[in-house]
Amino acid sequence: MKPYQMRSKGTVWHIKKEIEKGKENEISNPERGLYILSKFLGRPTQKIATAKERIRNEMKKILESFPKGMNYSELVRNIEKALPDVPKNTIHGAVWDIKKEIEEGKESEISNPERGLYILAKFLDRSTPVYVKRKEIKEEDFYKPFAEYLVKELGECTSAIPLGGNIFGDKWGTPDVIGIYKFSELDPIRPPIEIISAEIKLDTNQLITAFGQACAYKLFSHKVYLAVPKNSLKTDIGRIESLCLRFGLGLVLFNADDAQNPSFEIRSRALRSEPDYYYVNFYLKKLSKEQLKKLGL
Repeated sequence: MKPYQMRSKGTVWHIKKEIEKGKENEISNPERGLYILSKFLGRPTQKIATAKERIRNEMKKILESFPKGMNYSELVRNIEKALPDVPKNTIHGAVWDIKKEIEEGKESEISNPERGLYILAKFLDRSTPVYVKRKEIKEEDFYKPFAEYLVKELGECTSAIPLGGNIFGDKWGTPDVIGIYKFSELDPIRPPIEIISAEIKLDTNQLITAFGQACAYKLFSHKVYLAVPKNSLKTDIGRIESLCLRFGLGLVLFNADDAQNPSFEIRSRALRSEPDYYYVNFYLKKLSKEQLKKLGL
């Protein structure tokens, strides 16, 4: 009796797998645990979508509304909401299968250009710039708010001021914000003053340029921050974040549509490194007496 039961269960399971693979069958498995003859479904000639097909279709439908793509966890949560009858493990497995197909070079409407990011392949065409120039908002509008953010929120500076322009007067660029961290006279041990610089970029098509400028500031700064718009392509943010971690830059995202409420969001803290003190003095001498006073120097 026992061997017969095992064979019976195995046969039913085999039929279930055939149905999931979309093979023609007189038996259907429209719901979990339910088996029925296809003719009783009222659509004997219509192929019933398998769980994986439903997941794949729902995945494309969701990504259609997110041209910048979605992270793996966000995507899975949205699929779970749309398909509550499908087991979570099945959803995870189906999404993972799509990832494997992409890695194997199979044609797919879905792309996985960065770790954990899924996007419809058609949205990877960047022939149309994502950035739209905002006449009413200028990059300079974010300098003062970011200077305050470095002092009040991150605590990276004891004082910071907007700079920008071409005050340093050379091709290496001038930081948009410069600040210092000065230890209190009451502190038992007082290390030297730290210089903190920041580059803020509003144009999402110029992120790699902004990264290069920020790297140049390490010449005379102990810490450097790069601030970029939250609405940048996720693929770009992922690469910039990886580069910032490698080069010790701090990365901050912000709402580029509202200078009054930028909603700065720290992604990675800047790592301290020793600057070249020749250039520290060289560039600080270019600041006015008033600017030096505001910095507490």
